[in-house]
Amino acid sequence: MDVAEAGTCQIVALQGAASAVIQELLGEFALRLADAGLRVSGVIESSADKAKPCKAMVLRNLDDERLFSISQDLGPGSQACNLDPEGLVLACAAVQQSIARGTDVVILSKFGKQEAAAGLPIITAVSPAMMVAWSNFAGPFAACVPAEIARGPGWIEAWSGRMVTARSARDMIGSPRERIGLG
Repeated sequence: MDVAEAGTCQIVALQGAASAVIQELLGEFALRLADAGLRVSGVIESSADKAKPCKAMVLRNLDDERLFSISQDLGPGSQACNLDPEGLVLACAAVQQSIARGTDVVILSKFGKQEAAAGLPIITAVSPAMMVAWSNFAGPFAACVPAEIARGPGWIEAWSGRMVTARSARDMIGSPRERIGLG
């Protein structure tokens, strides 16, 4: 998928690199989009313990830099998923509050079993294991972009240029709800 094709999608998923690389790229996008004047909400995953990255996952809120632990200790012999739903719920609530205050684009660390979209432009990541669920969820409203393309010059600027233009138009004429007196 080239820059022009990805620029028409409301939801973009990055693929084709290690999770840490994708998360770093999402963080860079958040900074670049904010520098372009967009209001950016969401969370990016990182590890609080580089020696055991899957056992100490945290989500960093892009609004206020709060960290939400999303890993739980299941004991040394456990092979089960250690996702802590309570931490995930707290992080989701923070993102929802940010969206309610007003945002232009949402960045979510990855699409998984517990994520869903709210009609805003989204940049996320999808692991190959989740592609069927992703396709069922996003359908034609999403595009998958290989990390090497997203990392290339001008990709995020081309994608976000559409957001800046749409935001400027919305600011000039108001949202549909405002135009009919509901907002």
